[in-house]
Amino acid sequence: METIIKKNGAKLNNDLSVEVTDTDRNVKDSNEKNEKYFACDICDQKLDEKCLLKKHFHTQRKLKQYSCDVCHKVFSCKANLYQHLRTHTNEKPYSCDICHKRFSWKTSLKVHFRAHLNEKPHSCDVCHKGFSEKHHLIQHFRVHTNEKPFSCDLCQKGFSQKGHLNLHLRIHTNEKPFSCDLCHKSFSRKADLNRHLRVHTNEKLFTCDLCHKGFSQKGHLNQHLRIHTNEKPFSCDVCHKSFSLKGYLNRHLRVHTNEKPFSCYVCHKGFSHSSNLSRHYRIHTN
Repeated sequence: METIIKKNGAKLNNDLSVEVTDTDRNVKDSNEKNEKYFACDICDQKLDEKCLLKKHFHTQRKLKQYSCDVCHKVFSCKANLYQHLRTHTNEKPYSCDICHKRFSWKTSLKVHFRAHLNEKPHSCDVCHKGFSEKHHLIQHFRVHTNEKPFSCDLCQKGFSQKGHLNLHLRIHTNEKPFSCDLCHKSFSRKADLNRHLRVHTNEKLFTCDLCHKGFSQKGHLNQHLRIHTNEKPFSCDVCHKSFSLKGYLNRHLRVHTNEKPFSCYVCHKGFSHSSNLSRHYRIHTN
């Protein structure tokens, strides 16, 4: 639209300092009389006062003219629409030169590159831990504030991250989307599947620095280290005997409760420990 909108026929003074803040275009001459106007970058409409241009420009910015044919989401900028379309096409034109991981957006590649440079520009004011991405810092800060904005609708348990809530929901739905190709056992989390795969590969990534024994899981290594340190963090409330593993404590408690969860299928005699049941079976086999 090329119509010049004027307010009460007023003209800009020659000594008016021209500064365009909301558009990249400078003041332009509209005719031979050196009459100046402000032009909108979006629709090319011309206005003779900067305040009118500001108001008009914000209105235009709110207009969303470009629509996605797939999900019908609308955008005010055509370039943003093109970027959005990659979510549907899974197009990833930006590639990391180091690990060759691909990304849909250039900004995502830049953020990813910090992992290789170990660059962490976002720092926690409380513990000074650094992060490569700002949203990771925001998530981390909830550790200090104990903020849990994501809540389970079924059990009302709160979570600091939405991803943790999504994982938790699989407890209620019993969803196990990650399956082992070898034994077909299913898991709710990919990390659990990766740990399980070490059973088949016998891969032992974690090694004891003292005796060099290898373990497939870090938790098992931590438990093993208590043999060397003699650490026994689990204590019986009845007799105050201490144990290095919680499983050992649970087994010990049966001494006090007289619980016998293991039963002989031949004579139905009960035992507090599975090892005692195994020894008992020899009576029937001999």
